[in-house]
Amino acid sequence: MSDAVEAPPADVQAAELPRARTDWLPLALVPALALLALPLVGDVSAWVTLTLAGLAMGMMIFLMASGLTLVFGLMDIINFGHGVFISLGAYATLIVLGPLAGWASAESVWLNLALLLLCIAVAMGLTAAVGAVFERVIVRPVYGSHLKQILVTMGGLIVAEQAIHAIWGASPIPIPLPETLRGAFVFGEVVMERYRVFAVGVGLLVFVAMQLLLNRTRIGLLIRAGVENPEMVEALGYRIRRLFVSVFVAGSALAGLGGVMWAFYRQTLTAGMGMEVMVLVFIVIIVGGLGSVGGCFVGSILVALVANYVGFLAPKLALVSNILVMALVLIWRPQGLFPVARR
Repeated sequence: MSDAVEAPPADVQAAELPRARTDWLPLALVPALALLALPLVGDVSAWVTLTLAGLAMGMMIFLMASGLTLVFGLMDIINFGHGVFISLGAYATLIVLGPLAGWASAESVWLNLALLLLCIAVAMGLTAAVGAVFERVIVRPVYGSHLKQILVTMGGLIVAEQAIHAIWGASPIPIPLPETLRGAFVFGEVVMERYRVFAVGVGLLVFVAMQLLLNRTRIGLLIRAGVENPEMVEALGYRIRRLFVSVFVAGSALAGLGGVMWAFYRQTLTAGMGMEVMVLVFIVIIVGGLGSVGGCFVGSILVALVANYVGFLAPKLALVSNILVMALVLIWRPQGLFPVARR
């Protein structure tokens, strides 16, 4: 007589593993905010232009913040040196623009796109390599101590920023926007800058890729399992340390991508450009929920839209609008829009 135990039917297994409910309320904030702003702005064309510009800015903020929220959410590391990877990614465009500057002024769409893709590839490769060294030399000795992480990563930021000054100089460096992305699309009275539309596409692509990687692949499952129970994952034969180093390197590469997008948006490079946006990056991460990729995405769009609408309606309040959004969200949900369970 066999001692084997038959597996339960598929419908029973499904019943034993209920899906987590999706919290739709925070997702409704973005369309609700846009609809609320419509009568306040008054002019439909101006509202559409402001909304599209806010979406594009939100995507660029997400690209710069996604790497940090990934590192914090999966590794519990507070990396104040994240801004230097944004700056380094921006300056990496010079490596490509030096020999291929003519591609930016060419009227060929393919040459322009090839130039952008090369800039992104070089920036992500450079910041990934620097991120691996940064993790090994600066971050690894202070795992588990948030205060030490803040101090040493701030120190690493200062050293790296001075290194950028030494290599590329302290003066601002202008960079050309590829010809295809200059100007705007005009539909009646609605104006959409081409580069902003491109930024929206890149931001959506990165967000979808991150969600699929973390939730639909084996490596994403291992990373999330390693965060919850590293001893169990180690017992199964996987090396948690390598997984976490890969997460830090990936977060650094995403910061490099954000730096490229921010550089072409500003069309001027400065060594402190990454640090200048770090306050906004931390606001977005806090609003979204510490460590939540989805929350970072929604928070980025929310903060950018509020800044655009307030800047149009009451320019003097634009500087404090981000702080106001963070305060209101934290009063409503102290752990952010999409809190991570362990935080």
